[in-house]
Amino acid sequence: MPQRYHGFFQHYEELIGTWTRRLRSRHRAEDFAHDAFVRVLEADQDKVQQPRAYLHQTTRNIAVDHFRREERRAQLELDIAELGEEAKNDPESYMHAVQLADSIEKALAELPLNCRQVFVWQKLEGLSQAEIAERLGLSKNMVERYMIRTLRHLRERLDLSAT
Repeated sequence: MPQRYHGFFQHYEELIGTWTRRLRSRHRAEDFAHDAFVRVLEADQDKVQQPRAYLHQTTRNIAVDHFRREERRAQLELDIAELGEEAKNDPESYMHAVQLADSIEKALAELPLNCRQVFVWQKLEGLSQAEIAERLGLSKNMVERYMIRTLRHLRERLDLSAT
């Protein structure tokens, strides 16, 4: 193992323990921790001053993303259930909606965190670009660019999945 990763891997057991307690699931904690370590391997470790804090924050972000996706899926199922008797009895419409939600979720997962966050905050939580810019410490112009990139990516991925 290269020396530059040692600062991260020495926190593995602590990370698992902390997130097992928070999530009340060792399996889920291990999944999130593994995803965090994948991000560590993909990132520029030389710029990380505090590996322990970086790992915990990355794991927290992964957990938040996971629970938001679960919440969106549950909301979609509730929305479909509320469409009325005709839609409820149409398994094809239901499956199409679920497949569309899965396709959107997968396409979003391919994007950087800032793109996903801008999309979720603007489209699902109703925040303005100014509010998002303030939260992320970015210019409104950059927030707009992230949204454009995300929408283009979704359009391309959803068009590909339809063929």
